[in-house]
Amino acid sequence: MHIAIAGNIGSGKTTLTNMLAKHYGWTPRFETVDANPYLEDYYKDIARWSFNLEVYFLKQRFKDLLEIRRSEKTIIQDRSIFEGVYVFAANNYAMGNLSEKDFKTYMDLFESMMMMVEWPDLMIYLQASVPHLIENIQKRGRNYEQSMPIEYLKNLNDRYHEFIFEKYKGKVLIIDANRLDFLHNPEAFRGIVDKVDNLLFGLFSE
Repeated sequence: MHIAIAGNIGSGKTTLTNMLAKHYGWTPRFETVDANPYLEDYYKDIARWSFNLEVYFLKQRFKDLLEIRRSEKTIIQDRSIFEGVYVFAANNYAMGNLSEKDFKTYMDLFESMMMMVEWPDLMIYLQASVPHLIENIQKRGRNYEQSMPIEYLKNLNDRYHEFIFEKYKGKVLIIDANRLDFLHNPEAFRGIVDKVDNLLFGLFSE
């Protein structure tokens, strides 16, 4: 089984992935963001490095998805190939950071990949406001994220809304990350677990 955690930068994906993996005994799979050799260059010059960055992520996420589908374990994944394409790459294209030619090449490659993969069994979307995202980004202190434009985060949120509510065809659980402190409030986390139990297994936790 494949569960994906989706959400903007700073929404709490890694935290929730760890908590659900521990609760259910699932195997967590994390995106190797810091290993992307284009990442620091990208934040310094987004237009110049967008295509390189997006193709690298597409390659890595496709490889991850193939390994997940071959696994006999239940995998919970921190960010999937789908939001990488429909949110991040689409946002770079909309902002003019990817040319029409580069974006078409990228999407043609993605469509070819889709013939070999399936939607996750459940996608959990952490919906968060830009102020909430900024607060979390500042707390974790990654240097390359601190100069990220607010407009960039806002545009990503718009793309997430479009992706989840208009384009995604699989089963989705939407969590309001602004209101639910699932890290520090056990009842808030239990509420999420109840919803996951219902959607995946048709039952609620006792």
